[in-house]
Amino acid sequence: MSHCQCESRTDFGPKPYVTNVMRKAEENTDYRRALWTGCHVQMTIMCIPVGSDIGLEIHPDTDQIIRVERGMALVKMGACENRMESQMKIFVGDAVFVPAGTWHNVINIGRMPLKLSTVYAPPHHPAGTVHHTRKDAEKAHY
Repeated sequence: MSHCQCESRTDFGPKPYVTNVMRKAEENTDYRRALWTGCHVQMTIMCIPVGSDIGLEIHPDTDQIIRVERGMALVKMGACENRMESQMKIFVGDAVFVPAGTWHNVINIGRMPLKLSTVYAPPHHPAGTVHHTRKDAEKAHY
């Protein structure tokens, strides 16, 4: 599917766009919202409730960068679903680089909603994606 052709009211791509990502992430109350989708890269913003997580996942053909914009989390990564060799606490300003084919999860271990920005290359979600809750995202699994 070509992500270049789709435009939406909530996704500002693929046109040139300048914004304060931290502020956009802090204002976001949806589990996931596509902020900008281009032909080769996509940025989403996420809000993870206290005690929740993004869910254990793997993207076989997509590299991902996850950045903490507010809150703190525990990130787990590994080559196997049942063996997460890497675990680390992450804080505001920290970025996690997840190579394609790596199992990963980000868990909100703080006392406030965790606000994330995520870059996917190539785009992983359809342009204009909005998942209000994690359950919505699981129903729309691509």
